[in-house]
Amino acid sequence: MEAKNAIRQLVEKALFSRRLTPDIENEINYELTRLGYISDVDYEALELLMDEMDAGRIQLVSSY
Repeated sequence: MEAKNAIRQLVEKALFSRRLTPDIENEINYELTRLGYISDVDYEALELLMDEMDAGRIQLVSSY
């Protein structure tokens, strides 16, 4: 995945499927750790994901 867009693409994947899977969550965590910082765009994407989860439109799943 391209470093610039990796987190945003992962969030889009979760939004599209309406699920935050362990794989997506692990990849987001990996990218955050690898980069060591978060861009404004990635922060906004993660904020949107959390808002959607809080509203019940995105499901946190433990497995497929």
